[in-house]
Amino acid sequence: MAENRASARTEGVPCWLDAQLPDVEAGKRFYGELFGWTFQEKEGLVRALRDDEPVASLAHKADGRMPTVWTVYFATPDAHALVARIHAAGGQVITAPVPLGELGTTALATDPEGAVFGLWQAGTHAGFGRRHEPGTFAWAELYARDTAVANTFYGNLFHEALFGPDAAPDFGRADVSEVFPAEMPPHFLVHFAVEDMDEALGAVARLGGRVQATPFDTSYGNVAVVTDNQGASFALLRK
Repeated sequence: MAENRASARTEGVPCWLDAQLPDVEAGKRFYGELFGWTFQEKEGLVRALRDDEPVASLAHKADGRMPTVWTVYFATPDAHALVARIHAAGGQVITAPVPLGELGTTALATDPEGAVFGLWQAGTHAGFGRRHEPGTFAWAELYARDTAVANTFYGNLFHEALFGPDAAPDFGRADVSEVFPAEMPPHFLVHFAVEDMDEALGAVARLGGRVQATPFDTSYGNVAVVTDNQGASFALLRK
């Protein structure tokens, strides 16, 4: 289904994803085959498309010391005001708001436990053109050491998106130890919808990725955690 772009503008709604990769061309081959994405380069941004609608972007990791990761971005009407609130609430700002031409303004931050997330203030690029369907964003799960701390931080920061009268959250919180080793740092795990879990897992392996956690049931569907052929972790979700 095509995304209702007005809803993507509610502050705190996941509205975009990007992957920081050592090799963008290899990423295009992997995700193009896995999710049926096509790609378009515009204003220096490699956008992934599903049925000609934007669903994510791939970027070259300029610093080899940085992790190879998927990052979820939350919508905001005012990135500068939001980073001030994040700092006041105990989070940290990694990258102050930076305009990307007419596309919008982006920033990176962490919550009090160090989990990294992005902010997106839309310009001409509103965010997802499609979501909640195969090959597109379906859910973001925060794996935290202290879910009470996470609930307080994000509940205050994004109250309307999580608890407002029209809220339909795509964002959950869980203890790291539920899926990952206890020493794993807090982090967001991006979920992509799939129709057939076995088929998707077979494709991940065939394309050079690997399975980190075999399928398990959650309150929001059946999930498997995988990595791509460059080490970026993400999840597959079958509802």
